[in-house]
Amino acid sequence: MVLLLGIGFLAGVVTAISPCVLPVLPILLAGGASGRKPLRIVAGLVASFSVFTLFATWILDRLHLPLDTLRNLAIAFLFLLAATLLVPPFALLLERPLVWLSRYRPQRAGGGFALGAMLGLVFVPCAGPVLATITVVAANNDVGGRAILLTLFYALGAAVPMLAIAYGGREAAGRLRRHAQTVRIASGTLIALVALGLVFHADDHLATLTPGYTNFLQGKVEDSSAAKKQLAKLRGVEATTVATSTRTAPDGLPDYGIAPPLHAGGAWINSQPLDLEQLRGKVVLIDFWTYSCINCLRTLPHLKSWYAAYHKDGLVIVGVHTPEFAFEHVTSNVRAAVKRLGIAYPVMQDNDYRTWDNYANEYWPAEYLIDKEGDIVHESVGEGEYGTTESLIRELLDVNTAPKAKSEPNLTPTGYLTPESYLGYARLQNYVGTQPVPNRFAQYAFPATIPLNTLSYAGQWKVAAQPITAGTNARLRLHFQGQHVYIVMGGHGTVRKLVDGKPTGTIRVDAQRLYTVLSAPHDTTGLIELRFSPGVQAYSFTFG
Repeated sequence: MVLLLGIGFLAGVVTAISPCVLPVLPILLAGGASGRKPLRIVAGLVASFSVFTLFATWILDRLHLPLDTLRNLAIAFLFLLAATLLVPPFALLLERPLVWLSRYRPQRAGGGFALGAMLGLVFVPCAGPVLATITVVAANNDVGGRAILLTLFYALGAAVPMLAIAYGGREAAGRLRRHAQTVRIASGTLIALVALGLVFHADDHLATLTPGYTNFLQGKVEDSSAAKKQLAKLRGVEATTVATSTRTAPDGLPDYGIAPPLHAGGAWINSQPLDLEQLRGKVVLIDFWTYSCINCLRTLPHLKSWYAAYHKDGLVIVGVHTPEFAFEHVTSNVRAAVKRLGIAYPVMQDNDYRTWDNYANEYWPAEYLIDKEGDIVHESVGEGEYGTTESLIRELLDVNTAPKAKSEPNLTPTGYLTPESYLGYARLQNYVGTQPVPNRFAQYAFPATIPLNTLSYAGQWKVAAQPITAGTNARLRLHFQGQHVYIVMGGHGTVRKLVDGKPTGTIRVDAQRLYTVLSAPHDTTGLIELRFSPGVQAYSFTFG
């Protein structure tokens, strides 16, 4: 627990030295020049950010209010505060009911705290793994003591640099006290400009300016193995780690220990429910996959070939379908994919990730080969190693003199590829352009340039955690490198394709699955633009 809180605190510090904190700094400097006011402002910010990050969705749902109600309230308060500073008669009018808000007096604790509380509603930090985990926990209404403490420590970490900036600016502010009238007008103008910028979501653009040093620090803090383990536990993922091999099985192969059990989180397809105990005496290959994953699809021909050749000799393949996207939880979709792909071996749905977590798995695809005694003797992550895996299957089955399985081409890419690129806000990393507005339709525009390995929206889109849904004139651009480009889409409609400005055809979207955007004869670099009919959903780009 101490490690988790330390990670959260450091993640908050990294957030507060990134451009994302800029919207609140002018108000800290304008409002925190005297006494303990900076401390009260930051205390209010920490309190409101923590409470509303965890409970805002639940509160607004119970009150039947839009999700942006609190943000709009905070912006209105900032305009009101600016008016009291810029127009003294207006301040006098409000003095009696709002004296605790309008007066900047060190002895009045309420004003600073209330100002900070409003800032907490418009403080939108750059999202990293820590904040993403907090958001997921809050969205699932699974807020416990650990989540509350993590959020608080994250907010405290962000508060430390803010306090340093506020107190650091007090010396300069002190020199201006004899120009109180000018300072008051300047402060009011500054706060009004910040509020106006928030109205037009100028703060959203700052998240795209995260400099290299914050990316580096975030990688060291939030993407470390220790952080991933702690955050997984907070999400309720108690992984039973498949240990590194330290011994040798009787057959001379590495022994990774007894294979963890299978826990179906959905239907079994092509089979009655199986468990590994009843499969003792068989050689079992566990394949973690999902039907919209291009890497998994390139692995399937080898799995099907092995099953056809060696099933009669005692090979059992179990495809553990662990969904990446929401539509992959649907049994009818998985059944249709299994039939379409010609898979004859058993497939189980792992919708709740219990089997995935049992194996401490992190990849699609991943294979775990289990001998007749029930021990894992080989792991293969990602594509490739087909020759090694087949040789081990033959050795475990003792069929080395029998013919090999039908040879399938190894389509594993060997050159440099653009990384897999998700389109929803939950995992949006390779994006440039107008900052996404979560969960409602908004207008977007392409930037002047789109660097290699990045993408951008234009037109009207509704950006959700996983899919983006096309509205009027919805377009995507992607600057890619690779031979093949694929996109996961759903809904019904059409998508027109352009490569480097030239039309190359139309995709007809009729189901939630993987679609091919481009197949070039060799590796290439280019700019793809996709033009969507309204209602079509897109999830991610993958490459080969």
